[in-house]
Amino acid sequence: MPPRDPIAQFATHEVTNMPPHIGDQDLWADDQALRDWTRVHGAAHHADHLSRVGRLTGQDETFDKANQANRYGPELRAFDRNGMRINAVEFHPAYHDLMELAISCKAHNFAWHNEGNAGHVGQSVLTYMFCQPEGGVMCPMAMAYSVVPSLRTTPAIEAEWLPGILSTQYDRRDIPVTEKTGAMVGMFMTEKQGGSDVRANSTVAVPIGAKTGIGTEYLLTGHKFFCSAPMCDAFLVLANTEGAGISCFLVPRWRPDGTRNNVHLQRIKDKLGNRSNASTEMEFQDTYGVMVGEEGRGIQTIIEMVTGNRLYCAMSSAGIMRQALVQALHHTSNRSAFQKRLIQQPLMQNVLADMAVEAEGALALGLRVARAMDQVDDPAEAALARIGTTVAKYWNCKRCPGVVVEALECHGGPGYVEESIMPRLYREAPLNSIWEGSGNIMGLDVLRAMTREPEAVTAFMAEIGKAQGNDTRLDRAIDDLQKQLDDKGAIEGRMRIVTEMMALTLQGALLTRHAPAAVAEAFCASRLAPHYRGAFGTLPKDCNLDDIIERALPATGANV
Repeated sequence: MPPRDPIAQFATHEVTNMPPHIGDQDLWADDQALRDWTRVHGAAHHADHLSRVGRLTGQDETFDKANQANRYGPELRAFDRNGMRINAVEFHPAYHDLMELAISCKAHNFAWHNEGNAGHVGQSVLTYMFCQPEGGVMCPMAMAYSVVPSLRTTPAIEAEWLPGILSTQYDRRDIPVTEKTGAMVGMFMTEKQGGSDVRANSTVAVPIGAKTGIGTEYLLTGHKFFCSAPMCDAFLVLANTEGAGISCFLVPRWRPDGTRNNVHLQRIKDKLGNRSNASTEMEFQDTYGVMVGEEGRGIQTIIEMVTGNRLYCAMSSAGIMRQALVQALHHTSNRSAFQKRLIQQPLMQNVLADMAVEAEGALALGLRVARAMDQVDDPAEAALARIGTTVAKYWNCKRCPGVVVEALECHGGPGYVEESIMPRLYREAPLNSIWEGSGNIMGLDVLRAMTREPEAVTAFMAEIGKAQGNDTRLDRAIDDLQKQLDDKGAIEGRMRIVTEMMALTLQGALLTRHAPAAVAEAFCASRLAPHYRGAFGTLPKDCNLDDIIERALPATGANV
């Protein structure tokens, strides 16, 4: 009797009813809503660049490199083999490949190459697309993008550093910036004892001599608790100067004399997500820095950088929502239960359509703020940008985790294993709510704008007023918001409610003016309804689920 095939005897079944590997995506061409809202907000002329980036970023190879960069995270190398202090971090090769891709595509400086030409809208679209495969690499992109307004407060520093930031070459070498083909600049603000309360910072800065060509030189001493992307070439740092309070400093990795600066990396944080990105603790001991902006006005100097990063957080969250939705659409289009594909099941259709409405609302909200940032010469748009950035950051970041959890649930068990992208999206989803200010900080910043900049509230109400008469539910929501704004009693404790209402009314206004009727109707019938509870899959029965899902489906994907 011939021996049995050892493989055949364990081949118990053929794999069926499992979705195929999703493969290459086109993050631009496959996203009808993205292309529509890019046009609405005046950036259609950037389509060639955005289309190219969408193809590159959506490649299966890019997603695989993101997986590798997160599985094999950065490692601290405080010393070299000879015992010399180098304060370096080693990254997996996939991380460097992703950095090179992002920088070559202007993911860190597109806005500044296109000032006055819908540059911030284009920048936000790039953020939205790049954050779908990988968020960790985008942290240094966000900081390099947002640092420019702060550098411009000191023209000599701008002249020295801006050319490197505007470069599209990734130079990973740890050498003086004067010898590099490109530069990245990060930001270190928070300390253990203060967190978001940067006025509690204890780091001190002492002047060391006369003013140089690029500004007054200082030595900084203190400890910074969250220092992400520590391999940037320089960092904006807040520190106290005697008698003046918090000031802002540019701290380079290398001193002007060619020696290493005293930026001592203490450890890499073991984070929940965003694992490809090194987040460190850093000790300053007589660390060289140059003042940026006016002495004692460090918070005002760095707030421009914070504003750009908050827009990044809003758009990153919108991108994560989109990718979670794409993954859920792919799975449900290719898996059957009870004699139907999941995507054909009425309750699943409600869930998918509801997530699609949420993702499109987040996209519309973020890009509207970006458009306002492109038009800051208009006082009303500048005011809208100031308050709208905070509103969009708060709401998009709050909604993102719920969308990702719902998309994971659409997968069932297969979405809960690490071979799927869903666990990585799940871990990434809460990050943007914490970075650059938690929900409470956002609410307090909106309150600050209401109190100190009433023109910002006026601009906001004028913007949503453009949609009055489009939908009775939206009209009622606008009236309710105005009542909340007029009621100053115990206002601080109500600021999450107020900020949420601002986000929802602005989303409703945008969708009723520019989105397909099915999307706008579903949004108003759910989010602006009196008894909305926020759970996904609860759209009212008269909503056109088929049209909403059809719009959300990738152009190259399956149809309902």
